[in-house]
Amino acid sequence: MGFKCGIVGLPNVGKSTLFNALTKTAAAQAANYPFCTIEPNTGEVAVPDPRLQAIAKIGKSANIVPTRISFVDIAGLVRGASKGEGLGNQFLANIREVDAVVHVLRCFEDDDITHVEGRIDPVSDAETVETELMLSDLESLERRIVQFRKRASSKDKEALTVLPVMEQALALLQEGKPVRFMLNGIAAEELLILQDLNLLTSKPVLYVCNVAESDAATGNEYTEEVEEMATKQGAETVTISAAIEAEVAQLPDEEAKEYLDAMNLDEPGLDRLIRAGYKLLHLITYFTVGPKEARAWTVERGSKAPQAAGVIHTDFERGFIRAQTIAYNDYVNLGGEVAAKEAGKARDEGKEYVVQDGDIMLFRFNT
Repeated sequence: MGFKCGIVGLPNVGKSTLFNALTKTAAAQAANYPFCTIEPNTGEVAVPDPRLQAIAKIGKSANIVPTRISFVDIAGLVRGASKGEGLGNQFLANIREVDAVVHVLRCFEDDDITHVEGRIDPVSDAETVETELMLSDLESLERRIVQFRKRASSKDKEALTVLPVMEQALALLQEGKPVRFMLNGIAAEELLILQDLNLLTSKPVLYVCNVAESDAATGNEYTEEVEEMATKQGAETVTISAAIEAEVAQLPDEEAKEYLDAMNLDEPGLDRLIRAGYKLLHLITYFTVGPKEARAWTVERGSKAPQAAGVIHTDFERGFIRAQTIAYNDYVNLGGEVAAKEAGKARDEGKEYVVQDGDIMLFRFNT
């Protein structure tokens, strides 16, 4: 199951530095964790989750396999991208292929690194990128909606279903607002239609404030402006120093910890970024544990037990009977599967069970 976050932003904001740090981190994990560079600009990283180590210790598992998420370093955008300026066409095409957008904003001063707009203003940078995406969506929708209106006038069933969603999205864009503003409170059927339209501004966004090393722990006036903007949009922010992350990614664990301590940081910013990307995609983790391995699996929030089983193997979903389920806290506090069973905390759940984050699951199925 692949979930992709696209790293976007104007040129010279630190996108590639951040991506390179991510992939170096992944390469450093390669001895223990699965890693692959699918393309030169795509890398998979393990999702940091201390719960996995905890259950592996209790289950005496020989191997630990975390779940993963992909990050894509997308070519820098410039003003006019919606009309093909710079690498505009490539930029827009790459965004269509990702599930969420990680928008890197320059929140640092450095006379040696030229800003494409000649000034440091992360909120304006965000608006520049957003505007190009909205212009592209607007052109796409205006072109497609003509045909759907014709079909709807002829009582075409599909057009009558899709057109109201298209009209609502178009109205938002004409007001200068991204389509993702529709996501709150939208019906499940409408959400599926919106996803099929594959509009650039319908994708969830995480703002990453790239700061100087001295501001990594506290942020600065620029990050405060970005946080205010994100709050108004219902979006999230993460503050990171890409320079620090690039350094940490190359250090052994003990040296990395000392370096972070010296910077008053509890953990690498990349760990926070990866978890935020995971959350942005509405993903949760369930676990399987045994003597051979403890493993984390990814499902979308709201998934039912058979769907979760299908992530392991399609046969598990097809022949699903039930799932023995233990909540993470019960598993850890009681000391494992046997103790959880004795305490009555191991439940047999059926096909309608909605998987909860942290569930430890064992599937029964017909072959």
